[in-house]
Parts: sequence; structure tokens; C-alpha cells
Amino acid sequence: MSGSGTTRRDLFKLGAATAAGLIATRLGAADGAEPVGMARPVPKAPFNPATATAMPTRNLGRTGLQVGLFSLGGQAAIEKANNEAVAVPLIERALDLGVNYVDTSARYGGEARWSEQYFGQVMKRRRKEAFLATKTHDRTADGSLRILETSLKLLQTDHVDLWQLHAMSTMDDVEKVCAKGGALEAFQKARDQKLVRFLGLSGHTDPDVLAEAIRRFPFDCVLMAFNAADTWHLPFKKTLLPLAIEKEMGIIGMKIPARGRILEGVPPPPPTQQRGTAKHDRPGTLTIKEAMRYTLSHPVSTVIIGVDNIAQLEENIRIARDFLPLNAAQLEALEQKVKPVYGQASWYKRDAPANPPK
Repeated sequence: MSGSGTTRRDLFKLGAATAAGLIATRLGAADGAEPVGMARPVPKAPFNPATATAMPTRNLGRTGLQVGLFSLGGQAAIEKANNEAVAVPLIERALDLGVNYVDTSARYGGEARWSEQYFGQVMKRRRKEAFLATKTHDRTADGSLRILETSLKLLQTDHVDLWQLHAMSTMDDVEKVCAKGGALEAFQKARDQKLVRFLGLSGHTDPDVLAEAIRRFPFDCVLMAFNAADTWHLPFKKTLLPLAIEKEMGIIGMKIPARGRILEGVPPPPPTQQRGTAKHDRPGTLTIKEAMRYTLSHPVSTVIIGVDNIAQLEENIRIARDFLPLNAAQLEALEQKVKPVYGQASWYKRDAPANPPK
């Protein structure tokens, strides 16, 4: 390589530029956009006229968006293969009912990326109504740009509102994305090209990891696992939440029902279908209303929840519409109520414990 005058750094620059060029070229071919190299206009903020009367709204940090208390997650029915007949009407109904924030990922729905496909079928007609968030799991700039290229194609749009680092789990992840050639280079390039409006990150495993990342880079939003069991093991609300508030970030809560593990009346699946150390060995202890009220009683912007059917969607929106904050005593009571199942409700965290003995 040295003999040709081309270094590995040069090759990286070439690869990243090629990926970015592919994005711009394909968008231009698809929607008549301006030629590559010319400035793109700043995308307009989405607006769903149904939101104001559907549920209370809060600021999404410094983004300028007022987001409804309930937002639609792109898992559950929306990540299942060949589930268009269920997933697409769910997304349509959510927008009809005033949801104005939707979240997906390049990893939802396996290699086919079913979740992004389903959202794309709706976004091609209703893009202006939804703040659209997706994610990259690649820690490199070149890989992340290629993931974004496919995301834009599947989502049938020329930009996303929020692009996030997916599942930041270890300090090594932080080092990789911050390094030369790391994903944050792609994030800044994509924002400069107006392919994304805002930058964020997500994490489930360790609040200290996300805290370190947002100390190093001025992310706009953070998507954190935060449910009523949070206080019992590696609490995000003690380490990460105050820092995100200080930095005026949009704060999105997830894992509210912990995939059903926190909810009463939801039996555990067979042991062969479980993974991790925190086994789901008993029904949960909270209602979905209690679970949502707990998280929404903290200074988060919104909560994202995946649903299996329209009935669940409508119930969650009703809870958001009628939301009243809990006081400190009520919050503590819910924490105590969930304590017998806090292990299974925190299965995604580092060193997740087993449930206490029955």
C-alpha cells in the first residue's frame, strides 16, 4: 500500500464517501432531488394535527418537537415476518389517533428488516405526520452509512428525524464509535447532508455506558430502558436521567412492560424460549396503566411501547390521554409491588439477577 501512495485512512475516506454518494444518488433518482454535491434544504418538522387533542405532549429536549406521551415502538407485531396485514393497519391507526413519534431499527425484524419495511409503507404517504426514528447497530462510519442508505430506502423517505446508535452496551462500544472511523463520523456527515435531523443513542444494559457517551458527544436524544423495576438493579434514573436532563436532551423511556414480564396475568414462556440470567418464572405484578404511569411520572419526554394489536394500541393511548402523575409515595409503592419480579423485569441489564425467592 505504501508504494502506491494509498493508506488505510485513504481507503476509509473513499469507502465512506462512496457510501454517502450512494445515498445521495439513490435519493436523487427516487424523488427528483438536487444533484449530488448541491445543498439539500433542511427537512421540515413533522406535524400530526390529531396529537393536540389526543393526549398531553412534552418537549423532546432541544429538538423543538412537542411529542405525545405515548409513542409507537417498532417491535412486537411490527417486527414479525410477513405480518403486513396486522402491522401496517397498526401504524395507520396510531397516526390516526394522534401518535406523532414512531421508532424502529435496522435490527427489528431480522435481516429483512421487516419493521422498517412496514413503516415505509405508511411513511410514503404520511411522512409529514410522524417524527421518525431509526437506529444503526454498526460501530463504524462506513458500515453505519450503508445501514442508513438501506433504512432510507425501506422507510421510503429522504431523511429520518432521529438516527440513533443502537444498544450501546459496553465502554468498548463507546470507544469504537468515538474513534477515528467510528460511527460518530457517519452521524455528523449524515446530519451535515441533512439525511438526518437529530442524533441519539439507545441502551439497555448499563446506565454508566450511556452516561459516558453523552459526556463525550452532544447527542440530542437518549432512549433508555426505564420501568418500575429500574430502582432495584443498575438504576438508569439515578445515573443517567439527571445527566440527560442537565444536557437538555430528549428522553425516551422504553421497556415499560418489559415485554410483558412486569405485567400481571402474563404467564412465563417455557424455559427453552428464555435467555439470560433473569429467568421469567412467574407472572408480573403491575397493570399496563401502573407501568406507564410510573415512567411518565418522571421527567421523560415520551415512552415507546410495541403492541400486538389495535386494542392494545388504543388502551395505551387512553392511558396517555388520561395520565395523572404519581406522587413520591405512590411511586415507591409501585417499586415495592414489582420487587418480587424485578429480576425478570430487568433481564436486559448487565448481570441481571434472578427473581427473589417466592
